[in-house]
Amino acid sequence: MAYTTIDNPVEYFNTVLYTGTGASNARTGVGFQPDWVWIKGRSGATDHALYDAVRGVTKQLESNTTTAETTEATGLTAFGTDGFTVGALAQLNTSAATYVAWNWLANGAGVSNTDGTISSTVSANTTSGFSIVSYTGNATLSQTIGHGLGVAPRMIIFKTRSGDSDWGVYHESMTNTKRIILNQTGASGNFTWGGSPTSSVFYVNNDGLVNGSGSTYIAYCFAEVKGFSKFGSYTGNGSADGTFTYTGFKPSFILVKNTTTAGTNWQIVDNKRVGYNGANHRLYPDDSAAESTTQTLDILSNGFKAITTNNLVNASGGTYIYMAFAENPFVSSTGIPTTAR
Repeated sequence: MAYTTIDNPVEYFNTVLYTGTGASNARTGVGFQPDWVWIKGRSGATDHALYDAVRGVTKQLESNTTTAETTEATGLTAFGTDGFTVGALAQLNTSAATYVAWNWLANGAGVSNTDGTISSTVSANTTSGFSIVSYTGNATLSQTIGHGLGVAPRMIIFKTRSGDSDWGVYHESMTNTKRIILNQTGASGNFTWGGSPTSSVFYVNNDGLVNGSGSTYIAYCFAEVKGFSKFGSYTGNGSADGTFTYTGFKPSFILVKNTTTAGTNWQIVDNKRVGYNGANHRLYPDDSAAESTTQTLDILSNGFKAITTNNLVNASGGTYIYMAFAENPFVSSTGIPTTAR
């Protein structure tokens, strides 16, 4: 029995840090040619910037705003074999400012997919359970869209490209009757998706958040891969000795959101900023704020643990959803604990 199919997670997801130069800046060290790059300034208040290989270079979205896709000629200008290049855009490359870039591997610019009632362009990596899906809405109820993963995604992040709109999020832990908004601090809200994702398609209703007539969309789809990724929920205990969440691996990236309490930010911690317990700095996908050095989560060999009463991660009785990716699996594909290798 295989414990994981991915012994080296950094071949599919990796975080890199860099310092801005104010001029064309080629960043390497990712370990692969990324298909989705999410960049955030650490040292100053800047909007998030998201680029992917399906929409193409210079095509930017911002997770903390409702802004439609923009073309930034001096934004991310190239996907390289070991990273990416950014131009002089201050948001991504102010001289001496510090940045983080989270990088995922999909499968290039994508191919046509006709599995659903709405055709899509899909860049899918079935090994790591990640796909990028582009489609045009038709404002019709109970539509399906192919995602290319071969297994049902557990989390999907949606954004309208052609107009200003919120970022809609489907998460399996909230079921197909709820949605939450990535660019807002609100709790989850009622939403009729039309069905739960299957191994070939996901569902959308006729809401402009995910399926406006003639609007173009991008969707980032995530299926769970044992030892590499985990998508679930936990309940806070309101104690400084907080809730432990088992993932089956040492996380390299954790995204958390309180779904029951309004006014709470989304939060990202990772293993590079600074990446050790006592200094797991946080950023907020819904906010342009600079990096916060206040720690809320410990990264452990087989999961993560809240270490504060802060309602961002550990309100008593609060329900939290999360997305996590591995630095290394707790047990390798051969069944050997990674600490023993």
